[in-house]
Amino acid sequence: MPCVISSPSTDSGKTTLSLLLSCWAFSKGLKMQTFKVGPDYLDQQQLSSIGQPICRNLDIFLSGEGWVKESFLKHSLKYEFSLIEGAMGLFDGLGSTTYSSTANISKLLNVPIIFIVNAKGQVASLLATIRGFRDFDSELSIAGIIFNNVNSDRHKKLIKEVFENEDIEIFGFLPSDSKITLNKANLGLISPMDNGREIDVEYFANFAEKNLDVFSLIKFLKSPQKKIFNSVNFKDFKIDKSKPIAIAEDKIFHFQYPETKEFLSEIGIPLISWSIYNDEEIPNEASSLIIPGGFPEKYADHISNSTKSLNSLRKFRKNGFIYAECGGMMILGDLIKDENGNNHKMSGILPFRSKKNKLSVGYRYIEGLKNTPIIKQNQLIRGHEFHYWEIENNLSELDFVKAKYQKKLSSPWKVKSWKTEYKNEGFFDEKLHASWIHLHLPSSPEVAKNFIDTTQITFSKHS
Repeated sequence: MPCVISSPSTDSGKTTLSLLLSCWAFSKGLKMQTFKVGPDYLDQQQLSSIGQPICRNLDIFLSGEGWVKESFLKHSLKYEFSLIEGAMGLFDGLGSTTYSSTANISKLLNVPIIFIVNAKGQVASLLATIRGFRDFDSELSIAGIIFNNVNSDRHKKLIKEVFENEDIEIFGFLPSDSKITLNKANLGLISPMDNGREIDVEYFANFAEKNLDVFSLIKFLKSPQKKIFNSVNFKDFKIDKSKPIAIAEDKIFHFQYPETKEFLSEIGIPLISWSIYNDEEIPNEASSLIIPGGFPEKYADHISNSTKSLNSLRKFRKNGFIYAECGGMMILGDLIKDENGNNHKMSGILPFRSKKNKLSVGYRYIEGLKNTPIIKQNQLIRGHEFHYWEIENNLSELDFVKAKYQKKLSSPWKVKSWKTEYKNEGFFDEKLHASWIHLHLPSSPEVAKNFIDTTQITFSKHS
């Protein structure tokens, strides 16, 4: 039975522990399927970077319980070993609830928890922490503990004394070590796609073997035996293979779920990569374009000098369909102001400027305002946001838009977070959808159908 790695709070060492176990398995020639709870892109990329199978996201809020179960079984059954990395603290979910939390995933999939705790500056208090989490929900099983930041034999000895009468296994003590410390930036870990430090698989594997009881832990890494799950029915989609979709994917734009490309390929849509970082033109055969999230603010100067890409994007706007999320939307605006206050010209397709603001993060409830390429009027869907940048200029103030494009841009939907009011968000017309919101297309049949129907409309090629 696999386990889920969890902790009392964020920054306790969940990703580090997951990487240690995955590297150790890799060093032994063992393939391990990893999963990440929540909509996280960056932890998922770290776990996908060490030669193991691509890490998969498990998110009940975005994808629903049925899809989460199916994805977990479908991918874990391919390999002998699997592992789930939790998110935030064990019980932290939507707003103030435990819904869509790591605990929710643990109960849904009936998997035990391996708890990692930051032990720095604590001994007896650790017991109160563990008892509190263990007793908070009797339906959960905390199978064992690993203590992080234990830097002396005395500290280790004292912790063992505190827990000697507790019916819970200790699977290891991790000392502080800069070589296994993961670098961070604004949105979390630095992505390996974004000049992040490469994981030293051999060092991580040796560190795991030295400091963890890996041979006791191995029983919690075994994939489940159940082999029954439902496959997605693709019969409703009518695909014209002469209409490929181009996807921006490089070190700038890489916030996308692997299931999105797999889903589109499986239903028969040809996919083509496009790199703004390499100043490429959008392939002539593409009829639609996806620009996922990423870090355009970090590469704003590079993008503004990628004249072939930007000119190609402006040209594509006239005849193709553009779907842009978060950072992808930012390059459709007039300019990006970087953290140093410098302005960098973007494509100018949409009438706004981007600048840094406070963090906007969390799940979003979404209701369609009109029939659009992605959502229908009054349709209810779910998504998430995660960005520091904001856009300036209200759509109502920009009368020049009509003159410039002879079309009317408006908001496709209204969005709200936990216990807030709805507000209009995003831009759309018949050939464009751009928003801060990230969607999980493969697990949203209605949105997938809207998207696919739109991309299969006869748009003329942008030649």
